[in-house]
Amino acid sequence: MDLDAELNALATQEDLPADLLRRLLPHPAARRSIALLRRDLTEDVIEEIIRLGSVRTLAANSSVPPQIRAHLAEHAEPSVRCAVAASVGDEPPGLLSRLADDPDPSVRSFLAMNEHLPPELLARLASDVEPSVRSSVTQHRRDAPDAVRRTLLADADPDIRRAAVHAYVPPADLLARLLADPVTRAAAVQHTTPTRELATDLDSDVREAIAAHPDLPVDLRDLLANDPDAFVRNAIVARADTPPALRERLVAGLEPDSPLAGWMLSFARGGGRTSPPPAERRPQRLSREQAEALLSRVGL
Repeated sequence: MDLDAELNALATQEDLPADLLRRLLPHPAARRSIALLRRDLTEDVIEEIIRLGSVRTLAANSSVPPQIRAHLAEHAEPSVRCAVAASVGDEPPGLLSRLADDPDPSVRSFLAMNEHLPPELLARLASDVEPSVRSSVTQHRRDAPDAVRRTLLADADPDIRRAAVHAYVPPADLLARLLADPVTRAAAVQHTTPTRELATDLDSDVREAIAAHPDLPVDLRDLLANDPDAFVRNAIVARADTPPALRERLVAGLEPDSPLAGWMLSFARGGGRTSPPPAERRPQRLSREQAEALLSRVGL
């Protein structure tokens, strides 16, 4: 482990004596770890972190006292307000509402991630004038209430409508409209019964979605196995119920026109996925003597 990594590990060590913690503050990386991750920050340490220039990182620490985070929510730098908005509670009352009215759309976008946001403020963000804010709601709030989902599924921005159909199960009364909309049709087909009309749609994305449908009947599977689009045929290859002989024939006939297309086809049927990296070993706890020796080595 290199020195910076050792100092970062020490910065988050539980029960680290206060005097050793303060000695770490001049080190930028260790200070950021302290500002973001420690739950035992005292007011004097918080003031020193702010003085040394790590206020944005500090603002993202949900364990900082509410009154300090409320103060940071008024900071002149939008990135600081963003960090607060993502996780702050409504303390003092009205803080979340003020953040929902922040003039910077990036702050409102980060607020959409906040799990403390009440339904009425989430609904306000779902109707925000700035598309990036509405998009943030779709991306981060898969648990959005029905009224919010309906708003986003009918959004004027085609990208948001498309993302909303991927994010939410459409209400039955909206499904016909979503299937008729060229922008949302491909994403909506997973929520309807596969038909020959959909399996022969002019849009290859629609046919590819039908090819991946869990309830695809055999006759439509065989029809799509002969589709002119390689990605549609590739979706048939990826199906667990595709007979081995048919799968082998389809794979042999997939001739990508570039290495990138070949990788995309492989990834779509599971060949590009890798196992997650092994968990890192927990750093060894240092005694006071070891910690002092480490700090002395780097002149802290």
